[in-house]
Amino acid sequence: MTTLTFALSALFLTAPAYAAKPVGSDNGAETEQEGGADETGIHAAARIQYSGSVAPKGGTGNVTSSNVNWTPPPCWYAPYLGAKDFKKKMSADIEEAASAPGMTGTPAAAIGETKRHYEDDYGWEDTPGYKDYNVAKDGEGMFWAGVENPNEPDFLKRNSCTDLPFWVDNGEAPPPQYEEAITPEILAALAYQHMELPGTEVTLAPAQTTKVNLPTWAWLDKADFHEVQATAAINVPGFALQATTTAKPVSLRLEPGTEDAQTYPASGECTINDDGSIGEPYAKGKADRTPPCGIKYLRSSGDGTFDLQATITWEIAWTGTGGAGGDLPDGTFENAQAITVQEIQSVNR
Repeated sequence: MTTLTFALSALFLTAPAYAAKPVGSDNGAETEQEGGADETGIHAAARIQYSGSVAPKGGTGNVTSSNVNWTPPPCWYAPYLGAKDFKKKMSADIEEAASAPGMTGTPAAAIGETKRHYEDDYGWEDTPGYKDYNVAKDGEGMFWAGVENPNEPDFLKRNSCTDLPFWVDNGEAPPPQYEEAITPEILAALAYQHMELPGTEVTLAPAQTTKVNLPTWAWLDKADFHEVQATAAINVPGFALQATTTAKPVSLRLEPGTEDAQTYPASGECTINDDGSIGEPYAKGKADRTPPCGIKYLRSSGDGTFDLQATITWEIAWTGTGGAGGDLPDGTFENAQAITVQEIQSVNR
Protein backbone atom coordinates (compact mmCIF):
# COMPACT_ATOMS: atom_id res chain seq x y z
CA MET A 1 0.00 0.00 0.00
CA THR A 2 2.91 2.36 0.72
CA THR A 3 4.29 1.99 -2.81
CA LEU A 4 0.89 2.71 -4.28
CA THR A 5 0.81 5.95 -2.28
CA PHE A 6 4.09 6.90 -3.95
CA ALA A 7 2.53 6.09 -7.30
CA LEU A 8 -0.47 8.25 -6.60
CA SER A 9 1.85 11.11 -5.61
CA ALA A 10 3.65 10.75 -8.91
CA LEU A 11 0.39 10.92 -10.81
CA PHE A 12 -0.53 14.07 -8.87
CA LEU A 13 2.44 15.89 -10.39
CA THR A 14 1.62 15.11 -14.00
CA ALA A 15 -2.16 14.89 -14.37
CA PRO A 16 -4.39 17.74 -15.61
CA ALA A 17 -5.94 20.16 -13.14
CA TYR A 18 -9.19 19.55 -11.30
CA ALA A 19 -11.90 22.11 -11.96
CA ALA A 20 -15.05 22.92 -10.05
CA LYS A 21 -17.55 24.83 -12.16
CA PRO A 22 -20.65 26.21 -10.44
CA VAL A 23 -23.60 27.00 -12.68
CA GLY A 24 -26.99 28.30 -11.67
CA SER A 25 -30.49 29.31 -12.64
CA ASP A 26 -33.32 31.35 -11.20
CA ASN A 27 -34.76 28.17 -9.72
CA GLY A 28 -31.69 27.14 -7.76
CA ALA A 29 -28.18 26.08 -8.53
CA GLU A 30 -26.04 23.10 -9.29
CA THR A 31 -22.36 22.46 -8.72
CA GLU A 32 -20.42 20.32 -11.14
CA GLN A 33 -17.14 18.61 -10.28
CA GLU A 34 -15.28 18.01 -13.56
CA GLY A 35 -13.11 14.95 -14.15
CA GLY A 36 -9.36 15.23 -13.82
CA ALA A 37 -6.76 15.47 -11.09
CA ASP A 38 -4.40 17.81 -9.34
CA GLU A 39 -1.69 17.39 -6.72
CA THR A 40 -4.25 15.63 -4.53
CA GLY A 41 -5.29 12.90 -6.99
CA ILE A 42 -7.84 11.88 -9.55
CA HIS A 43 -11.27 13.38 -8.88
CA ALA A 44 -14.68 12.13 -9.82
CA ALA A 45 -16.72 13.61 -12.63
CA ALA A 46 -19.91 13.74 -10.56
CA ARG A 47 -22.65 16.32 -10.76
CA ILE A 48 -24.61 17.24 -7.68
CA GLN A 49 -27.71 19.20 -8.53
CA TYR A 50 -29.26 21.58 -6.00
CA SER A 51 -32.84 22.77 -6.10
CA GLY A 52 -35.32 24.53 -3.87
CA SER A 53 -34.30 27.33 -1.54
CA VAL A 54 -30.57 27.39 -2.32
CA ALA A 55 -27.97 30.06 -2.97
CA PRO A 56 -27.50 31.01 -6.64
CA LYS A 57 -24.60 29.74 -8.75
CA GLY A 58 -23.67 26.93 -6.38
CA GLY A 59 -22.66 29.33 -3.61
CA THR A 60 -22.77 28.81 0.14
CA GLY A 61 -26.13 29.67 1.71
CA ASN A 62 -26.85 31.96 4.65
CA VAL A 63 -27.52 29.40 7.40
CA THR A 64 -25.19 29.46 10.42
CA SER A 65 -25.04 26.18 12.35
CA SER A 66 -25.76 26.47 16.04
CA ASN A 67 -23.20 23.68 16.56
CA VAL A 68 -19.80 25.30 16.09
CA ASN A 69 -18.20 21.85 15.71
CA TRP A 70 -20.40 20.82 12.79
CA THR A 71 -19.18 21.37 9.23
CA PRO A 72 -20.35 20.07 5.84
CA PRO A 73 -18.28 17.24 4.33
CA PRO A 74 -15.02 18.63 2.88
CA CYS A 75 -14.82 15.85 0.28
CA TRP A 76 -16.45 12.58 -0.67
CA TYR A 77 -16.19 9.64 -3.07
CA ALA A 78 -18.61 9.45 -5.98
CA PRO A 79 -19.05 7.70 -9.33
CA TYR A 80 -16.33 8.75 -11.76
CA LEU A 81 -16.12 6.79 -15.02
CA GLY A 82 -17.17 3.51 -16.60
CA ALA A 83 -14.51 0.86 -17.16
CA LYS A 84 -13.61 1.73 -20.78
CA ASP A 85 -13.49 5.47 -20.15
CA PHE A 86 -11.52 4.93 -16.94
CA LYS A 87 -8.98 2.75 -18.78
CA LYS A 88 -8.48 5.47 -21.38
CA LYS A 89 -8.03 8.17 -18.74
CA MET A 90 -6.03 6.28 -16.12
CA SER A 91 -3.70 4.46 -18.52
CA ALA A 92 -2.86 7.75 -20.21
CA ASP A 93 -2.09 9.35 -16.81
CA ILE A 94 0.09 6.40 -15.82
CA GLU A 95 2.04 6.55 -19.07
CA GLU A 96 2.47 10.31 -18.74
CA ALA A 97 3.73 9.93 -15.17
CA ALA A 98 6.10 7.11 -16.10
CA SER A 99 7.65 9.14 -18.91
CA ALA A 100 8.20 12.28 -16.81
CA PRO A 101 11.86 13.42 -16.59
CA GLY A 102 13.69 11.95 -13.61
CA MET A 103 10.99 9.38 -12.86
CA THR A 104 13.24 6.60 -11.53
CA GLY A 105 13.77 4.57 -8.39
CA THR A 106 10.96 4.25 -5.87
CA PRO A 107 8.48 6.58 -7.65
CA ALA A 108 8.95 4.67 -10.91
CA ALA A 109 8.45 1.36 -9.12
CA ALA A 110 5.33 2.70 -7.46
CA ILE A 111 3.87 3.77 -10.79
CA GLY A 112 4.54 0.27 -12.04
CA GLU A 113 2.60 -1.17 -9.10
CA THR A 114 -0.31 1.17 -9.79
CA LYS A 115 -0.34 -0.13 -13.35
CA ARG A 116 -0.32 -3.70 -12.03
CA HIS A 117 -3.24 -2.81 -9.72
CA TYR A 118 -5.49 -1.85 -12.62
CA GLU A 119 -4.14 -4.15 -15.34
CA ASP A 120 -2.85 -7.35 -13.69
CA ASP A 121 -5.19 -7.97 -10.75
CA TYR A 122 -2.71 -6.79 -8.12
CA GLY A 123 -4.49 -5.98 -4.86
CA TRP A 124 -4.13 -6.04 -1.09
CA GLU A 125 -6.32 -6.63 1.96
CA ASP A 126 -9.90 -5.35 1.40
CA THR A 127 -8.82 -3.83 -1.93
CA PRO A 128 -8.95 -6.16 -4.93
CA GLY A 129 -6.98 -5.57 -8.08
CA TYR A 130 -8.47 -5.34 -11.56
CA LYS A 131 -7.87 -7.18 -14.81
CA ASP A 132 -7.54 -4.76 -17.75
CA TYR A 133 -9.27 -1.96 -15.83
CA ASN A 134 -12.42 -4.11 -15.42
CA VAL A 135 -13.26 -3.55 -19.11
CA ALA A 136 -15.08 -6.91 -19.17
CA LYS A 137 -17.62 -5.38 -16.75
CA ASP A 138 -18.12 -2.10 -18.61
CA GLY A 139 -21.70 -0.96 -18.15
CA GLU A 140 -22.14 -3.07 -15.00
CA GLY A 141 -20.72 -0.48 -12.62
CA MET A 142 -18.35 2.48 -12.34
CA PHE A 143 -15.04 3.44 -10.86
CA TRP A 144 -15.48 5.90 -8.00
CA ALA A 145 -13.01 8.63 -7.04
CA GLY A 146 -12.60 11.56 -4.65
CA VAL A 147 -14.47 14.84 -5.06
CA GLU A 148 -13.53 18.12 -3.42
CA ASN A 149 -16.17 20.30 -1.82
CA PRO A 150 -15.47 23.55 -3.71
CA ASN A 151 -16.91 25.57 -0.81
CA GLU A 152 -14.58 24.07 1.82
CA PRO A 153 -11.98 26.72 2.75
CA ASP A 154 -9.49 24.33 4.38
CA PHE A 155 -7.17 23.06 1.65
CA LEU A 156 -6.04 19.97 3.55
CA LYS A 157 -9.58 18.90 4.44
CA ARG A 158 -10.81 19.59 0.92
CA ASN A 159 -8.10 17.34 -0.49
CA SER A 160 -8.30 14.47 1.99
CA CYS A 161 -10.20 11.95 -0.18
CA THR A 162 -7.11 10.61 -1.94
CA ASP A 163 -7.61 6.84 -2.11
CA LEU A 164 -7.08 5.27 -5.51
CA PRO A 165 -10.26 5.05 -7.62
CA PHE A 166 -12.21 1.87 -6.85
CA TRP A 167 -14.93 -0.14 -8.62
CA VAL A 168 -18.57 -0.36 -7.47
CA ASP A 169 -21.11 -2.61 -9.21
CA ASN A 170 -24.45 -1.07 -10.18
CA GLY A 171 -26.91 -1.38 -7.31
CA GLU A 172 -24.22 -2.26 -4.78
CA ALA A 173 -22.93 -0.16 -1.90
CA PRO A 174 -19.31 1.01 -1.96
CA PRO A 175 -16.86 -1.07 0.12
CA PRO A 176 -17.21 -0.20 3.83
CA GLN A 177 -13.67 1.15 4.20
CA TYR A 178 -14.65 4.17 2.10
CA GLU A 179 -16.48 6.02 4.87
CA GLU A 180 -16.66 9.21 2.79
CA ALA A 181 -18.55 7.51 -0.07
CA ILE A 182 -21.56 9.65 -1.07
CA THR A 183 -24.73 8.88 0.90
CA PRO A 184 -28.10 10.58 1.38
CA GLU A 185 -26.77 11.97 4.68
CA ILE A 186 -23.81 13.60 2.89
CA LEU A 187 -26.20 15.04 0.30
CA ALA A 188 -28.40 16.37 3.13
CA ALA A 189 -25.40 18.11 4.68
CA LEU A 190 -24.51 19.65 1.31
CA ALA A 191 -28.09 20.84 0.88
CA TYR A 192 -27.77 22.43 4.35
CA GLN A 193 -24.55 24.16 3.25
CA HIS A 194 -26.24 25.64 0.17
CA MET A 195 -29.61 26.46 1.81
CA GLU A 196 -30.81 30.06 1.55
CA LEU A 197 -33.18 31.15 4.30
CA PRO A 198 -35.59 34.04 3.69
CA GLY A 199 -34.44 37.43 4.95
CA THR A 200 -37.50 37.90 7.15
CA GLU A 201 -37.73 41.33 8.77
CA VAL A 202 -39.45 41.58 12.12
CA THR A 203 -42.54 43.81 12.18
CA LEU A 204 -42.34 46.49 14.87
CA ALA A 205 -44.86 48.88 16.40
CA PRO A 206 -43.90 51.65 16.60
CA ALA A 207 -41.91 51.02 13.42
CA GLN A 208 -38.31 52.29 13.11
CA THR A 209 -38.83 55.21 15.52
CA THR A 210 -39.96 54.64 19.09
CA LYS A 211 -39.91 56.49 22.41
CA VAL A 212 -37.96 56.00 25.64
CA ASN A 213 -39.87 53.73 28.09
CA LEU A 214 -42.50 52.93 25.45
CA PRO A 215 -42.87 49.16 24.84
CA THR A 216 -42.16 48.29 21.20
CA TRP A 217 -44.14 45.30 19.97
CA ALA A 218 -42.41 42.77 17.69
CA TRP A 219 -43.94 39.93 15.68
CA LEU A 220 -43.63 37.70 12.65
CA ASP A 221 -46.72 36.61 10.74
CA LYS A 222 -47.08 32.96 9.81
CA ALA A 223 -47.16 33.86 6.10
CA ASP A 224 -43.70 35.43 6.36
CA PHE A 225 -42.32 32.80 8.68
CA HIS A 226 -42.60 29.39 7.04
CA GLU A 227 -40.43 26.34 6.53
CA VAL A 228 -38.11 26.07 3.53
CA GLN A 229 -36.52 23.12 1.74
CA ALA A 230 -33.34 22.46 -0.23
CA THR A 231 -32.62 19.27 -2.19
CA ALA A 232 -29.30 17.79 -3.33
CA ALA A 233 -29.27 14.93 -5.84
CA ILE A 234 -26.79 12.88 -7.83
CA ASN A 235 -27.83 10.76 -10.81
CA VAL A 236 -25.43 8.80 -13.01
CA PRO A 237 -25.84 5.49 -14.90
CA GLY A 238 -26.61 2.78 -12.37
CA PHE A 239 -26.57 5.10 -9.38
CA ALA A 240 -28.98 7.73 -8.05
CA LEU A 241 -29.37 9.35 -4.62
CA GLN A 242 -31.16 12.40 -3.28
CA ALA A 243 -31.82 14.12 0.03
CA THR A 244 -34.08 16.99 1.03
CA THR A 245 -33.19 19.20 3.97
CA THR A 246 -36.04 21.08 5.64
CA ALA A 247 -35.65 24.12 7.89
CA LYS A 248 -38.55 24.96 10.20
CA PRO A 249 -38.54 28.24 12.18
CA VAL A 250 -38.94 27.72 15.91
CA SER A 251 -37.95 30.88 17.76
CA LEU A 252 -36.92 34.53 17.52
CA ARG A 253 -34.26 36.16 19.70
CA LEU A 254 -34.17 39.93 20.09
CA GLU A 255 -31.01 41.81 21.05
CA PRO A 256 -31.72 45.54 21.42
CA GLY A 257 -28.25 46.82 20.50
CA THR A 258 -27.78 48.51 23.88
CA GLU A 259 -27.68 47.39 27.51
CA ASP A 260 -30.13 50.18 28.33
CA ALA A 261 -33.16 48.21 27.25
CA GLN A 262 -35.61 45.63 28.48
CA THR A 263 -36.82 42.68 26.40
CA TYR A 264 -40.14 40.83 26.48
CA PRO A 265 -39.85 38.09 27.58
CA ALA A 266 -36.84 38.88 29.77
CA SER A 267 -34.73 36.21 28.02
CA GLY A 268 -35.27 37.94 24.66
CA GLU A 269 -36.34 34.54 23.25
CA CYS A 270 -39.80 34.68 21.65
CA THR A 271 -41.18 31.21 21.00
CA ILE A 272 -43.41 30.16 18.14
CA ASN A 273 -47.19 30.27 18.61
CA ASP A 274 -49.57 27.41 17.90
CA ASP A 275 -50.57 28.99 14.58
CA GLY A 276 -46.92 29.21 13.42
CA SER A 277 -46.49 32.93 14.08
CA ILE A 278 -44.27 34.62 16.65
CA GLY A 279 -45.33 37.47 18.93
CA GLU A 280 -48.59 39.34 18.60
CA PRO A 281 -49.47 42.20 16.23
CA TYR A 282 -50.07 45.54 17.91
CA ALA A 283 -53.53 47.02 17.67
CA LYS A 284 -55.39 49.95 19.18
CA GLY A 285 -56.33 49.35 22.78
CA LYS A 286 -53.12 47.46 23.59
CA ALA A 287 -51.06 50.49 24.61
CA ASP A 288 -51.23 49.61 28.32
CA ARG A 289 -50.43 45.94 27.80
CA THR A 290 -47.04 44.23 27.94
CA PRO A 291 -46.11 42.78 24.54
CA PRO A 292 -45.51 39.00 24.51
CA CYS A 293 -42.53 39.72 22.25
CA GLY A 294 -40.84 43.10 22.18
CA ILE A 295 -38.44 45.68 23.60
CA LYS A 296 -38.49 48.74 25.80
CA TYR A 297 -35.59 51.16 25.36
CA LEU A 298 -34.55 53.03 28.50
CA ARG A 299 -32.59 55.83 26.86
CA SER A 300 -32.50 57.81 23.64
CA SER A 301 -30.33 56.79 20.69
CA GLY A 302 -29.37 60.46 20.34
CA ASP A 303 -28.40 61.46 16.83
CA GLY A 304 -27.86 57.84 15.84
CA THR A 305 -29.71 54.54 16.00
CA PHE A 306 -29.57 51.25 17.87
CA ASP A 307 -28.97 48.08 15.84
CA LEU A 308 -31.72 45.68 16.76
CA GLN A 309 -30.53 42.13 16.04
CA ALA A 310 -33.32 39.69 15.29
CA THR A 311 -32.00 36.11 15.16
CA ILE A 312 -34.31 33.37 13.96
CA THR A 313 -33.53 29.79 14.99
CA TRP A 314 -34.48 27.07 12.50
CA GLU A 315 -34.93 23.40 13.35
CA ILE A 316 -33.36 21.35 10.54
CA ALA A 317 -34.08 17.77 9.52
CA TRP A 318 -33.64 15.69 6.37
CA THR A 319 -35.08 12.77 4.44
CA GLY A 320 -33.49 10.87 1.60
CA THR A 321 -33.38 7.87 -0.72
CA GLY A 322 -34.47 4.57 0.82
CA GLY A 323 -36.34 6.16 3.70
CA ALA A 324 -33.20 7.52 5.32
CA GLY A 325 -33.49 10.61 7.46
CA GLY A 326 -32.53 12.36 10.64
CA ASP A 327 -31.72 15.67 12.27
CA LEU A 328 -29.03 18.23 11.53
CA PRO A 329 -27.86 20.97 13.90
CA ASP A 330 -30.25 23.88 14.31
CA GLY A 331 -29.47 26.81 12.04
CA THR A 332 -29.67 30.53 12.70
CA PHE A 333 -30.09 33.57 10.50
CA GLU A 334 -29.73 37.11 11.72
CA ASN A 335 -31.29 40.38 10.53
CA ALA A 336 -30.24 43.83 11.73
CA GLN A 337 -32.72 46.71 11.89
CA ALA A 338 -31.85 50.31 12.74
CA ILE A 339 -34.04 51.70 15.53
CA THR A 340 -34.31 55.38 16.42
CA VAL A 341 -35.27 56.02 20.05
CA GLN A 342 -36.43 59.50 21.00
CA GLU A 343 -37.10 61.17 24.33
CA ILE A 344 -40.76 61.85 25.08
CA GLN A 345 -41.21 65.59 24.91
CA SER A 346 -43.41 67.26 27.49
CA VAL A 347 -44.82 70.77 27.32
CA ASN A 348 -45.29 72.87 30.51
CA ARG A 349 -48.04 75.50 30.39
